[in-house]
This record gives sequence, C-alpha cells and structure tokens, in this order.
Amino acid sequence: MSISLIFVAILAFYLAFNLGANDVANAMGTSVGSKAVTLKQALIIAGVLEFTGAVLFGHEVTQTLATNVANPQLFINTPKLLLTGMVSVLIACGLWLQIATSRGLPVSSSHAVVGAIAGFSWVAVGVNAIDWFSIRLITIGWVCTPVISGVIAALFYSQIQRWILQQKNQITQLNEWIPWLSVALISTFGIIVLPTLTHPFQYLLIEKFGLQIPTNQISLFTGSVAVFGLTVYSWRQLAKVEKKDEPGEDNNQSIEKVFAKYQLLSACFVAFAHGSNDVGNAIAPLAAITYIMKTKNVPIGEIEIPLWILVLGAVGIVTGLAILGKNVIATIGESIITLQPSSGFCAELATATTILLASRLGLPVSTSHALVGGVVGIGLVQDFKLVKFSTLKNIAAAWLLTVPISAGLSAIVFLLMKTIFNF
Repeated sequence: MSISLIFVAILAFYLAFNLGANDVANAMGTSVGSKAVTLKQALIIAGVLEFTGAVLFGHEVTQTLATNVANPQLFINTPKLLLTGMVSVLIACGLWLQIATSRGLPVSSSHAVVGAIAGFSWVAVGVNAIDWFSIRLITIGWVCTPVISGVIAALFYSQIQRWILQQKNQITQLNEWIPWLSVALISTFGIIVLPTLTHPFQYLLIEKFGLQIPTNQISLFTGSVAVFGLTVYSWRQLAKVEKKDEPGEDNNQSIEKVFAKYQLLSACFVAFAHGSNDVGNAIAPLAAITYIMKTKNVPIGEIEIPLWILVLGAVGIVTGLAILGKNVIATIGESIITLQPSSGFCAELATATTILLASRLGLPVSTSHALVGGVVGIGLVQDFKLVKFSTLKNIAAAWLLTVPISAGLSAIVFLLMKTIFNF
C-alpha cells in the first residue's frame, strides 16, 4: 500500500471516527434515555452491531455516494481532480462532525457527505458536475424519512397504548400481545436482513448435503424459530412480573420491565441498521479514491468495494462511539420527550424499519432524521405539550446548516489543494 493511500485511509478513519462519535445517539440514545440499558452496555452492544451491519450491508450505500452524487462523466479526462475532491470531502466532513460532536449536536452525516461532494464538484467543474437527479432522490429520502418513521412509530405506539397500557388488566393484555410483538420485531429485521445472513447456511446445505432449499424458506424457518424463542422468553419474564417479586410496583412499572427487553432487542436492530447505512458516508470517498489510484480512471456505474475499506469504516465508527459517543447521546434520549421502554421500543422499531429499507435500496438517508421523527411521533401520541420544541429547533438548525457548511468547507479545502498541487 502506497504512502498516499495510507494517508487517505487515515483521513477516512478520521471521518468514520467522528461519524461514530456523533451518531451513537441514533443507535442507542432512546435505550439509555429510557433506562433500558446503561451507557456502558449501549456502547458495547452498538459497537458489535455497528461493525456487523457496516461490513455486511455497507457496500450498497457506498456505491451510491461514490458514483452517483458527482457526475463522473465530467471528470473522465481529469481523474486526479476527482481524487483531490474526494480527499477534500474526507477532511471537510470530518471537521464538521467533530465540531458538531463537541457541541452535542446530532447532525446528519449523510447531509455532510452529500453537501461536501456537491461543494467541491461545483467549484471544480461547475454546476453541471452535480448529478441533480441523484440529489433529488436523496433529498426526497431526507424529507420523507422523519415523516415515515414518525407515522410508523405513532401508529404502533397508539395501538400499544389502546390495547395494553390503558387497559385495567395490563398484564393479561400484554400476555396476549407478546406473540404479535415478537412477530413485528423479528419481521422488521428478518424480512430485509435474514436472506443475506442465511446465505452461508444455504451454501452449506447445497455443498455438503446436496439440498436445494430456497433462501426465502431458510429465512422463514430461522425467523419462525426466533419468534418462538422470543415469545417463550417474554412469557417467562411476564410470569416473573406476575409474582410481584418487588412489592410496591404498579402494573405499569412491571409492564415497562418487559418492554425493556423488547427495546434492548430493537436497539440492536437500530445499531445494525445504522452501521449498514452510515458507513457509506465515511468510506465512499475512500472507495472512489482507491478505484482511481488502481485504474487511473473515474468510477462509473457499480464499483467493487474492497472488504478492507468496509472494515476500516466499521472500526472507525466503533472507535469513535466508544471514546466520544456519550457527548451527544442525551439529546435524543432525554431532551425531546421523556421516554419509557414501551415508547422507546416503538421509536426504535420505526427507525430500524425505515433505515433498513433505505439501505436495501441504496439510499443514504439520515438515521438522525428517522429516530427524531420516531421520537416526535411518540410524543404527539402521548401529549403534544410534552414535546420539547426548543430542542427540535436546535436539531433542525443543525440539520439545515450541515449541507452549506460541509459544502463550503469542502470547496475551500479543494481550492487550497488544487492550488498547492497545481491541478
């Protein structure tokens, strides 16, 4: 590996580090805020699942950002110009995320990367260098994400309120709903992820036993076993609650203890979803740079994302959230509404659904948007007055500033590098 590539890899790690430090709130903020897990537990769980999601699913979003935001056709004769621009993206996004993290602002890394790519492209080749069709698609995702996530969370939580939390016989009602909660949770994760996770089992069955079993049947069987296991486990937990091991607790407190188990699992799904989507924000520029260095050409269409790049991004995210993640975790977990495990579970399930679907489509949507939308949806169902709109205003302002600031920083860094290297 050349010295120049090592330097670029360090910059990509720096960006991934700051992305992890800022976006850990998206993965575990609600769980810590509702006291379902401790901060230390959240960091360990998120670290493992962020890494797994990034390595298994990160390539699709990485391809979208590496080849579809800036119009590669306009850089065909000047691949070094595109390479320099992607280096400026790494520096600009890393700086902005570091600044935001130091101030406790949960900004969107998707906004930062797309803005930075658009910023250097504009000054490098002109306004035509930006693929506006891809920008529009990505922007639609940004706008729709909080709305969709909020609607899903609100609908789900309103049903839990109606059929469980507002009933006199809450424990009996929860006992009847446990299988359906298990189906909803496992299905959200399984429909999208299990087909890929079960590929090794399918390969083993074909190579060792000669059994031609479709992937969807293996996924369905695996998901069914998971639903059964989660249902039985939850019934056992509910049985312990009914024994009133801790006198003085009302039914609502006991019910929330059971929901805390579901929220822990849903938080795992959010962490996996976050890693699968947001790793692309950190390593897409590196993927493009590596391709240019290797082929001396501009990446057009689909490109192969080397495994070491995915691993580098995953390690950077995990390191950042472990060291600096606690700086922004309270904003989403505690500063929008007061969360209980039941409401936090609904917000996380809505977020996981929204983000995992986006990842499979290759859309770099914002996990921040999805989770904030889910939390606000819960707040609107509970009581409109409980939502702390002052916090939302600060978050919204940070979101709006991210694109122009990252674009401006990227343009400045690009112009400086272009002058220094005389491109």
